[in-house]
Amino acid sequence: MFFQHVYDKSLAQASYLIGCQATGEAIVIDAQRDMDVYLKIATQNKLKITHITETHIHADFLSGSRELATVTGAQLYLSDEGGKDWQYQFPHNGLKNGDKIKVGNLSLEVLHTPGHTPESISFLLTDHPATNEPIMIFTGDFVFVGDIGRPDLLEKAAGMIGTQEIGAKDMYESIQRFAELPSFLQVWPGHGAGSACGKSLGAVPSSTVGYEKIRNWAFQYNNDEKGFVDYLLEGQPEPPKYFAMMKHLNKVNRPLLVEIPQHQQLSKAQFLHAYQDGIKVIDTRNKVEFAKGFIPGSINIQHNNSLSTWAGWILNYQEQFIIVAETGEMEEITRKLMRIGLDNIYGYITDVTNLDLELNTGDLVNIDTFKTYIGKEDAQIIDVRGLTEFNDGHIEGAEHVFVGTLNANLDKISKDKQVVIHCQAGDRATIAYSILRRNGFENVKNYSGGMKEWLEKNGPISKLSS
Repeated sequence: MFFQHVYDKSLAQASYLIGCQATGEAIVIDAQRDMDVYLKIATQNKLKITHITETHIHADFLSGSRELATVTGAQLYLSDEGGKDWQYQFPHNGLKNGDKIKVGNLSLEVLHTPGHTPESISFLLTDHPATNEPIMIFTGDFVFVGDIGRPDLLEKAAGMIGTQEIGAKDMYESIQRFAELPSFLQVWPGHGAGSACGKSLGAVPSSTVGYEKIRNWAFQYNNDEKGFVDYLLEGQPEPPKYFAMMKHLNKVNRPLLVEIPQHQQLSKAQFLHAYQDGIKVIDTRNKVEFAKGFIPGSINIQHNNSLSTWAGWILNYQEQFIIVAETGEMEEITRKLMRIGLDNIYGYITDVTNLDLELNTGDLVNIDTFKTYIGKEDAQIIDVRGLTEFNDGHIEGAEHVFVGTLNANLDKISKDKQVVIHCQAGDRATIAYSILRRNGFENVKNYSGGMKEWLEKNGPISKLSS
């Protein structure tokens, strides 16, 4: 048997290529959209991708299953569980609980594991030449290392009111069945630490059923469905705005993208024409370089592992945008953005200093200056971290406006007071600072040291219950 774990750090998303080396057949589970990675692995290991499947209709990334099927000719196997409202709306081989996919001498048995979503399935893998006992389970967003999938995304991100309680109860039942599986089974989940699909995902890539029964909180609520449901729904992070679009695009027919797009480096004249027409500028440089000089109205979303998540919060799927980045970074930036369907890159520029524009600069303050604004009537302290972070500990007098929803809450920010923003360590505050400046807030300062520095220097905090 051949096995390859493929991990996208930018979305903390795992996918898998498993092959039968005797027959040369292979299956891919939960493919990312830039699917050339699987073609390369298959070629290097003399395998042919013949089967493609998914654990559920994903909300956090744009699946590459259809792109991969188009290029390889592989058969697409997808869940037909969950009822009529949870069906994939394009041709596929339907899967129900107990069905088996045979890949050479391997088999994957389908387990219906609802909770995260109604159609969610897991796969029990058996390597028949070695044993007739299953050796691995691919759980998608059902069971993670140390956590389980959240059932509130359909309600919070997709607006499907009333689904989170139902999902939580379904998850309780699915967990009871999972606990009956053999303890030696390896557990390979769809996400790792940093994903918004849970609240306490572990950093190691895999686990076992036995280990999760001991250490995962979800298995400690024996005969206590209410306690399980209450804890599962409490304190989940804000689901990124783009999740609703992903849930839609992964369910319906859509245009396929089978190659990595190549984007044009814009001349000064091309940039200025587009800029004056109102095309948004996303500056992916480091926050320190951005603060030294940035294009008026541009938004700083740094090119790091969080780029796609924050772009998904800030951008919409109808607008074009221009990227500020070095040429050598553009392929990776393009990959990260296409993984959530943000394909409308108009072009890019590498230098903001040669555009005949008067650049803005960031107004950064240190902790001592920041302290002088606390408690002042003519100052407003804004904490742009997540709500759970804020409730767990914040600076006295700070108001909470999450950076991801800042555009929709600009009325909460004063244009008459001195506004001072901060986050945990500066990245989100720089996004917020650039959004505020773009929207005409001139009297804004950025305490870039944030809560990290505040706590390191023993600054006092207030707490709220979640």
